[in-house]
Amino acid sequence: MLETNILLALIAFAFVSSATPGPNNLMLLASGTNFGFARTIPHMLGVSIGYMAMVVIVGLGLAQFFEALPWLRVALKWMSVAYLTYLAWKIATAPPPNSDMAQQAKPMTFIGACAFQWVNPKGWTMVLGTISAYVPANNPVTGLFMASFVFGLINLPVVAGWTLMGVQVRKWLQNPKALRTFNVTAAVLLLASLYPVIFDGH
Repeated sequence: MLETNILLALIAFAFVSSATPGPNNLMLLASGTNFGFARTIPHMLGVSIGYMAMVVIVGLGLAQFFEALPWLRVALKWMSVAYLTYLAWKIATAPPPNSDMAQQAKPMTFIGACAFQWVNPKGWTMVLGTISAYVPANNPVTGLFMASFVFGLINLPVVAGWTLMGVQVRKWLQNPKALRTFNVTAAVLLLASLYPVIFDGH
């Protein structure tokens, strides 16, 4: 079990890191706008559950694996940049909801959202922060699962809030030009989130 002070600190960290803008939240905002809340639920669940699994897997030893092979971290960094650039392009060029192309378009799947956490730069920062600061050294395995579970409980309603914001935005973007402007803006912000990743000096 986590001590009360550590638990409260973890809850605060989970809320702040989940609520601040990042690739996941920007993508959920755009998905809520373009696909609605119900169709974005698998994406939301994939974000939270994928992150929970990542905390456990990294905490059980994958972090040491990356330390032994530092070139893998560099490769992961540029994979992240390439994939997020592709996702930004998909958001920017998303068709209007009522078009024939939009009817064929699909939001990110549960599996896709889970897998995305492994190439999400903010996700890695959150995972390493969770493990290093909130998993007790005297009981690391139980602590990992507890920290993962608590983070997931906080993260899911927060990311749902970002999706709901997207749904609300959709009501104001009935004009296709306005929707395109929103999507392009979201794509630019997603690309901007890569700045600290590209220029971190590693």
